[in-house]
Amino acid sequence: MVVSLSLRLPSLTSLFSPVTTTTANSLRRRSPVFLRRSRSHRFQSQQPPPPPLLAARFSSAAETASEEQRVDSNAKSRVNPDRDRVIMPRSQDFNAWYLDVIANAELADYGPVRGTMVIRPYGYAIWEAIQEYLNVRFKETGHSNMYFPQFIPYSFIEKEASHVEGFSPELALVTIGGGKELEEKLVVRPTSETMVNHMFTQWIHSYRDLPLMVNQWVNVTRWEHRTKPFVRTLEFLWQEGHTAHATPEEAEKEAMQMINVYTKFAYEQAAIPVIVGRKSRVETFAGASMTYTIEAMMGDRKALQAGTSHNLGQNFSRAFETQFTDENGQRQHVWQTSWAISTRFVGGIIMTHGDDAGLMLPPRVAPIQVVIIPIWKKDNDKVAVLEAASSVKEVLQTAGVKVKLDDTDQRTPGWKFNFWEMKGVPLRIEIGPRDVSSGSVVISRRDIPGKQGKVFGISMEPPSLEAYVKDKLDEIQSALLEQATSFRDSNIVDVSSYDELKVAISQGKWARGPWSASDEDELKVKEETGATLRCFPFEQPQGNKTCLMTGNPAEEVAIFAKSY
Repeated sequence: MVVSLSLRLPSLTSLFSPVTTTTANSLRRRSPVFLRRSRSHRFQSQQPPPPPLLAARFSSAAETASEEQRVDSNAKSRVNPDRDRVIMPRSQDFNAWYLDVIANAELADYGPVRGTMVIRPYGYAIWEAIQEYLNVRFKETGHSNMYFPQFIPYSFIEKEASHVEGFSPELALVTIGGGKELEEKLVVRPTSETMVNHMFTQWIHSYRDLPLMVNQWVNVTRWEHRTKPFVRTLEFLWQEGHTAHATPEEAEKEAMQMINVYTKFAYEQAAIPVIVGRKSRVETFAGASMTYTIEAMMGDRKALQAGTSHNLGQNFSRAFETQFTDENGQRQHVWQTSWAISTRFVGGIIMTHGDDAGLMLPPRVAPIQVVIIPIWKKDNDKVAVLEAASSVKEVLQTAGVKVKLDDTDQRTPGWKFNFWEMKGVPLRIEIGPRDVSSGSVVISRRDIPGKQGKVFGISMEPPSLEAYVKDKLDEIQSALLEQATSFRDSNIVDVSSYDELKVAISQGKWARGPWSASDEDELKVKEETGATLRCFPFEQPQGNKTCLMTGNPAEEVAIFAKSY
């Protein structure tokens, strides 16, 4: 692959399907988001591409409604079935729905290079929420942030045999730099174990230098052939932690500690009820002795590997001669770990919680937790309404709530209801002239459709409003986790034979059953059903077990599922 330092990017117009000027202008006038997409040369999904959607349109039923006739966005502002839908229904085409949510909620756009994406501010803000939480946890557990180079000598990759074999098909190589052919081709970082070990060898000399525990937030390049925004792209963002230890026990403790950090984040912040466990030999990271994983069930019941922690043993330290002198004066190879999550987690949040109306964000990772919509009909009401809305915003901001006041007058309240619902904001506060007079507001929950999710007459008094909003945000956070857990548990089937496993997988469910079969048998399951062994869960049932494939005794149950 030849890399040039200068790229001539095509204009946005040339990147997407042609639309006539008249049609485009008409769509822009009617739509909060002008959906720009050309699926023919963009992300190639794992499913057949859905028919293109021309635009995102919202019902204008609420636009002329008086304050007394407020239209609830979930109940009455659904798009007219005779017009183009805002978002493809999830149940009709999950993949098209997912792409529509990303486009309409302004999470990401397509990059000019096939298989790449541009993460837009709203999508990046979700990633920042992930970063903020994990950065604190990493530092609490003794890790320091740093940065390793993006370009890796190819000879480094070759030093660890299983590593190069596992990553070779995905490598992006640089062969020319500065107009000249390079003496040694460079790998654009697919992961950093080799570069880290090269540097660790220079930094680690004695047992006093251990443990060495670092993390970096960087981009990664893997030349994927079948891509999906956030889930699998040529380039993505992640954090990767790397540690070196004096004993195997310390390395194992570290690997377990970090998978537990990821599990805690998934449950408490992302409201995703992951199953934590150990990967099979077939699925273990290339170059690792053991891989631990958190597996999440998406809305289409496919599995998403949301985070991994690897016990690398001494595989890389032996390849790179990363050694230290122990307390007895003996030279020893270090024991290592690596662990990572990526922007794939953003895709997991979308596919776990979203609905037909769009994105639905857990409050703890939402860039905006509360949106305030001021409503007035007469000009002489405007000043009082906006003053009250600003006051409410200040109260909530002071209380640490991430709040936005949408006081633009270019769009109607009904349009704004739909727009912020689509962007997944957990709570909406409406303030009109009557609310100002009564000193109260109307609050709607994103996760509860219709009138059931709307409450009138909430006091504007700072202590009362602050307490109510925080309480509801906590309720939404818990409700989303509970709903996702119920969905997950209802779609896991316990099986005791290979035939039962095949039936469960054919129904789109996860199959859980005793397993002690060979790697060849595991590959047979993948070939015949399309499902992979996701993990051996840490939580195991008691009692004697018989392998579903061979009939031999089994010590553990495993989970099989189709996956992203």
